[in-house]
Amino acid sequence: EFSIIKQRYATKKAGGSSQNGRDSPGKRLGLKKFGGEFVEIGNILVRQRGTKYHPGENVIMGRDHTLHAGQPGWVQFYIDPKRKKKYIGVVLDPNDKLPRPPTEPRRRRFDLIDITQYHEELRKSREIAISKKQQK
Repeated sequence: EFSIIKQRYATKKAGGSSQNGRDSPGKRLGLKKFGGEFVEIGNILVRQRGTKYHPGENVIMGRDHTLHAGQPGWVQFYIDPKRKKKYIGVVLDPNDKLPRPPTEPRRRRFDLIDITQYHEELRKSREIAISKKQQK
């Protein structure tokens, strides 16, 4: 006696899950402020991965390579002739040019502020704070 077992074969290939079809939203990288624009302290100049742009004068680099304005002023882009890298700087006067010669002293914000008046206001505010503390 023969036992015949019939076996059916698939007429269609088993459908696996597609490997495509996933995407993540854009990270909104790139320039946020442009040359000649006025910025305040902490304004984001560039969001980037890695250092496409390097921090120049009055610019701070964050942990994720984001460049922020360190002082209020005007944005300038420049290439350092020695290092051949792109830099972003913030100048305090819109007519200043970057990069500065290495022998030229840096312009500081305090050069533009009356320091004696600043110290006088600071002393007055401390006296007011102390007198309020003593009244309590």
